[in-house]
Amino acid sequence: MPHNDAKVKIVTLGCAKNEVDSEEIAGVLSGAGFELDGSSRKTAVTVINTCGFLEAAKAESIQAIRDAVREKKAGRTGKVIVAGCLAQRLGAELTRLAPGADAYIGVGQMGRFDEIVRSVQAAREQLVEVGAPHHRWADVSTRARTGRPWSAYLKISEGCDHRCTFCTIPSFRGAHQSKPIERVIDEARELARTGAREVNLIAQDVTQYGYDLYREFTLPKLLRELDAVEGIDWIRMLYFYPNRLTDEVIEAMSTLPKVLEYVDIPLQHVHRDTLRRMKRPWEGERYLQLFEKVRAAMPDCAIRTTFIVGFPGETEEEFASLIDFVEEAKLDRVGAFMYSREPGTPSYDMPDQVPFRTRRERYDRLMRAQQSVSMAVNQSWVGRELDVLVDEVKDGWSISRSHRDAPEIDGLVFVEGALEPGSITRVKVTGAEAYDLYASAASGRPRLEPLRMSSAKQPL
Repeated sequence: MPHNDAKVKIVTLGCAKNEVDSEEIAGVLSGAGFELDGSSRKTAVTVINTCGFLEAAKAESIQAIRDAVREKKAGRTGKVIVAGCLAQRLGAELTRLAPGADAYIGVGQMGRFDEIVRSVQAAREQLVEVGAPHHRWADVSTRARTGRPWSAYLKISEGCDHRCTFCTIPSFRGAHQSKPIERVIDEARELARTGAREVNLIAQDVTQYGYDLYREFTLPKLLRELDAVEGIDWIRMLYFYPNRLTDEVIEAMSTLPKVLEYVDIPLQHVHRDTLRRMKRPWEGERYLQLFEKVRAAMPDCAIRTTFIVGFPGETEEEFASLIDFVEEAKLDRVGAFMYSREPGTPSYDMPDQVPFRTRRERYDRLMRAQQSVSMAVNQSWVGRELDVLVDEVKDGWSISRSHRDAPEIDGLVFVEGALEPGSITRVKVTGAEAYDLYASAASGRPRLEPLRMSSAKQPL
């Protein structure tokens, strides 16, 4: 039974990978007799799972630490444990930037967090445990899921072997480390057992999956095995690396019925010179050829990318190539970031840093250009049918997502009337905006069991 000093609050910042980490921490602690309680006025321990990707995320994490330390001084929490990416990135420096916590723990320690919490509760001295990144996968059955039961993230690897000059992730997440394929399958089965119908595979680069373990890129094999897991209807992947979206991967996506026709492939830029400074592959023309190949195999495939504007040395000509590209590529979704100058990255010391005002102006221009494209792409769906997963019902509308819509990232499909949350339903699109669609339930086809995509899948 939980006791008075066993209440733990977990604060999660950052991306979906951090959400999975926090769920694993919560599961380990629950199994060890701790009570997870985020609403109690007083807790024994507050765990802050930090993000360290960009300066803005760093500032948010530091503020969360300072807030927790104030709660500690006011007697509303006992110990404060800072964990995750920012602790790993900054190490002892974080104890100076955000002092007062009882422990600073690096990444990959989810499987032993009960041990960590008990050590911190017993210790009088501050604990700083930030070594080389090493990921200890938590036991599959321990993960305490949060959020909607029918949709879940499944982390298939950690870290990254690419050395993009703007990115901090390899410095604190370490080299690419795949989760063994049998463990991924076991986790998918466990997610299905607990109600998941949609599984979103996440990794810094899903296309590199398995190479470190099996000396070959194993994503197609993984997809085939996941496609056979009973109870799972949708399999989505985040994120692809451009020159590793191979024919084998495309064939697996186009032929396996549960694998969604959705490609999130962060390109970062399209101009050859900018990409070379970024240490990224190819250029815009090669990307267009790749998208042509994807669409030939999967005509209804949703393609999403992200770009960085204002990278050091970006000229007006280089930026203009981004505008030309989005108008020609006609992508479903485009996100953009203004370049963030991150200490410790090669781009931090590059010459010709672009002024903030220029970055802001370019960001606005790019997003306006893509908004027109997104509107046209969405309008092309009016009158067509597609399958949606219902997330909630509100004000007479069923708020849903199609294969084109990753959770919390993309648009929504608003369906008239109240449908069962967690159900997969065939709808007919009746209207479109730049980011969202409107639909009504398709006559005579209210639900699909098992799910099949709207468009027939054919081999390459």
